[in-house]
Amino acid sequence: MSLRIVVCVKYVPDATGDRHFADDLTVDRDDVDGLLSELDEYAVEQALQIAEEADDAEITVLTVGPEDAKDALRKALSMGADKAVHVEDDDLHGSDVMATSLVLAKAVEKTGYDLVICGMASTDGTMGVLPAILAERLGVPQVTLLSEVSVEDGLVKGRRDGDSASEQLEASLPAVVSVTDQSGEARYPSFKGIMAAKKKPVESLDLDDLDLDADEVGLEGSWTKVDSAAERPARTAGTIVKDEGEGGKQLAEFLASQKFI
Repeated sequence: MSLRIVVCVKYVPDATGDRHFADDLTVDRDDVDGLLSELDEYAVEQALQIAEEADDAEITVLTVGPEDAKDALRKALSMGADKAVHVEDDDLHGSDVMATSLVLAKAVEKTGYDLVICGMASTDGTMGVLPAILAERLGVPQVTLLSEVSVEDGLVKGRRDGDSASEQLEASLPAVVSVTDQSGEARYPSFKGIMAAKKKPVESLDLDDLDLDADEVGLEGSWTKVDSAAERPARTAGTIVKDEGEGGKQLAEFLASQKFI
């Protein structure tokens, strides 16, 4: 029986762009280029490596987002994934991690899965909690923050590296895992892969397809919201300490005034 791998990926604003909030205090995605979250590329790479070791495996990449989010799916498909699922609905606008995890869980169940792989966090929200919440919604084990992962005999195994020790973990399938940026460099799509991606299937789903109501997602269905936001102050020139014999003393006084020492 084929090993069904679902990789959750996110279309995020380019971190090098000028990002800011829209009038409704959600991230304004219209004025900045988007791309596949770099941390999710590691998840795609690990899925590809697992599939290469399996006798029979199929990789589906899944995203929730606007029309442009298809660009993230195409990147993953060009890396080598087999097919994609795109959940798009105007009522999803403003969904927080709780609402997004609900949509992902419904989409994963509809797609069918043995293993769900996520990145350690998104590069825009950087919360890092979605894999755990998704596992809870699916009612399956979670093995998170892995720097090494493999599948064997109905088990997913991996190594989690901490500051002072490493843990060897395993869970029975079906399961949800997340991988860190130490799990292995993601491959660069080849020209052949880019051309092949154009012919790979991308299924589109909306809330009706997932039996979800609008009030369960979006700004209204989210558990959290942004009450206020202010632009970051412009950078100012730093304090220059001229050493004319008293430089060390001035530096110490400055650090003390800033409560650094």
